[in-house]
Amino acid sequence: MASALVDASAMVAAFGLGQRHAQRYHDLLQLASLERWSLSTTWPCVVEAAYLVAPPQRCTLLSWLGAGAIAVFPFAQEALLDLVPLMERYTEAPRSEMDLADASLVWLAGETGVTQVMTLDRRDFSRYRLPDGRAFDVL
Repeated sequence: MASALVDASAMVAAFGLGQRHAQRYHDLLQLASLERWSLSTTWPCVVEAAYLVAPPQRCTLLSWLGAGAIAVFPFAQEALLDLVPLMERYTEAPRSEMDLADASLVWLAGETGVTQVMTLDRRDFSRYRLPDGRAFDVL
């Protein structure tokens, strides 16, 4: 079974109004559903996506997540001690800044070994690495 992480940007593309990449992520999520991929995200990604998608699409997104379309991976408060060094390592002010949502996905990839990620943020996820040095496969 295939597995992939889902970034906030992919959720915004799929559920936001007038999104340029909407069809791409609708198709990819439909394929993942048909092929029963294991999809995971984190609470920081959910919060970011919910903030960026306006109602009523926000409610549609949250209902979809609530129905179990994507597993929302919890992490303990202490995991923030792992996320901060990631954010420091990948922040190159003023050009790019690793936010909490991205750091949580990199951390989750390290925990699960999943390297496929659905994201519009190709530039950043192309430079992020798992703890063992592996690169992400951006979908």
